[in-house]
Amino acid sequence: MFNALIARQSEAGQAVSVESLELSDLPDNDVLVRVDYSTINYKDGLALTGTRPIIRNYPLVPGIDLAGVIESSQDERWQVGDRVVVNGWGMGEGHWGGLAQYAQVKGDWLVKLPDALSTREAMCIGTAGYTAALCVEALMKHGTTPADGDILVTGASGGVGSVAIALLAAQGFNVVASTGKTQEGAYLEALGASEHIDRNTMNTSGNPLQKERWAGVVDAVGGHTLANACAQTRYGGAIAACGLAESPSLPTTVMPFILRGVTLYGIDSVMAPLLAREGAWRRLAADFDKTRLESMVKEISLADALDVGPDVLEGKIRGRLLVNVNQ
Repeated sequence: MFNALIARQSEAGQAVSVESLELSDLPDNDVLVRVDYSTINYKDGLALTGTRPIIRNYPLVPGIDLAGVIESSQDERWQVGDRVVVNGWGMGEGHWGGLAQYAQVKGDWLVKLPDALSTREAMCIGTAGYTAALCVEALMKHGTTPADGDILVTGASGGVGSVAIALLAAQGFNVVASTGKTQEGAYLEALGASEHIDRNTMNTSGNPLQKERWAGVVDAVGGHTLANACAQTRYGGAIAACGLAESPSLPTTVMPFILRGVTLYGIDSVMAPLLAREGAWRRLAADFDKTRLESMVKEISLADALDVGPDVLEGKIRGRLLVNVNQ
């Protein structure tokens, strides 16, 4: 028997609770992982509250990521005792996810955890941090350097923003953090931001071309904020967009792209290929200052996870929610 947070659907609607399950209840995939930690991300908030129909099959264990140790494997690439991390691939949406003490997953989904990271540290970083690393990788491959100028990070006090700031600062970039939680200035500066600005300066309609300021942008919010970021990006600059916390819309024009040569990179963490995933986790292992993790993280139990969905969706959480599935 093991404990799992499971969502079920009835005529009365969705209900989520902690239940005791048998290993035989798990989906028929080829690798069994003993889960140490999972997290709560924005998608998990949607799944837990039923705010949007993100769960496609019931019953289902939410949780879009996990870190743990392989207990058994029918995939020759993976051995008992391997430490692994799983992010995305539809877990917590169409496949059973990480908010449980065990998960049965496909071998294709697994990434071997770098030796420099523990399973706890991996989930302190989680999908949000892995997504941030993909964003930073995109800016670096674009050729962006610290000498090019300031980098803007939006949604800065959230999970993606927090890790992006730390990774960029480690590379010597001057990072400006845009946040709705201006009281978190000290937190953002401790992560490596040189200054912070109120998101209200970015989230209203603006001109399609504005004063050039940003050499690069990591955007986790979309909407007018992303449109203004495009309008303010310097000639030849790059934007890595990975979220829609503000809005899925992009109310802009082609002008930043055809008059300033701005490049907009769409960052998908769910179906990213293995090489991209491995590169992101290598960057996290090498560049992320693990001494900063505890300031970013609140650890909760599996049962606690039942109640945090609304706060996640309302943007009340700073940094990361780490779920110890064995508590």
